[in-house]
Amino acid sequence: MTVVPLRHYLQFASFDRAEYDYLFERIRWIKQRFKRYELYQPLRDRTLAMVFEKASTRTRVSFEAGMNQLGGIAINLNRHDTQLSRGEPIEDVARVISRMVDVVMIRTFEQTIIERFAAHSRVPVINGLTNEHHPCQILADIYTYVEHRGAIAGRTVAWIGDANNMLSSWLEAAQILDFKVHVSTPPGYRLAPERSRLLPARHFEAFAEPEAAARGADLVTTDVWTSMGFEAENDARKRDFAAWMVDARMMREAKPDALFMHCLPAHRGEEVSAEVIDGPQSVVWDEAENRLHAQKALLEYLVCGRVAP
Repeated sequence: MTVVPLRHYLQFASFDRAEYDYLFERIRWIKQRFKRYELYQPLRDRTLAMVFEKASTRTRVSFEAGMNQLGGIAINLNRHDTQLSRGEPIEDVARVISRMVDVVMIRTFEQTIIERFAAHSRVPVINGLTNEHHPCQILADIYTYVEHRGAIAGRTVAWIGDANNMLSSWLEAAQILDFKVHVSTPPGYRLAPERSRLLPARHFEAFAEPEAAARGADLVTTDVWTSMGFEAENDARKRDFAAWMVDARMMREAKPDALFMHCLPAHRGEEVSAEVIDGPQSVVWDEAENRLHAQKALLEYLVCGRVAP
């Protein structure tokens, strides 16, 4: 039996470009088999523990269905199902769970929580979302772009909206996969200056006006204005972000064949108009489905290592 070195996937920068090239090919191969209804179960007798401190639809379904389709078993643990709700240290939870399962996915709050868990885990740990990063979503998003338009290297992605965890992962991806991110956020919601100063001009440019950020873009993408944990700011954010809705006028600033993406759930009439998300340039449903195939490729890689084609 091949011993696979312990690796975690805690942010997009956890892997290098060669690894992503490999993963994109594995996603393609796994998806094609899925579409042909061909059984592929490299994770038979393996178990995934899914720990949710934040609610989820796509993350829960894609990981659970994906693990089952690979022949394994997925166990769902909400915070209140575990002793975390009674104050058990995350380090102790990691020590115990990782002796019983083969891989762990965590969807939680601060990035430090998942880093502490990984530091005490015997098995691979996957970031299903934290306040700071959302690498699994960006893995699926970039694969979706590759599937529709080819390599993303040298392309321009326009990010319209909040400087949140999605943007953080897009910016990491740009530096690894060599593309550029145009960013437009309302005043008061921008990247911290000490962070933006560290980003190379080759991979990042900030714009005061969202239309300017979208101009010439190959992909326009956004997210809800109010992320989980910021619900108290919802009314203020609706006012502050009103000019940052991605609508048909903004999409016309992008390239004629530009794609539109949204990680979902979406609020039509807020961050995106119905005519855009339901229009011909939108690939949000492919993007959502590709969470399943990207998760399967990621699970296979972390548990089995590289697999011969």
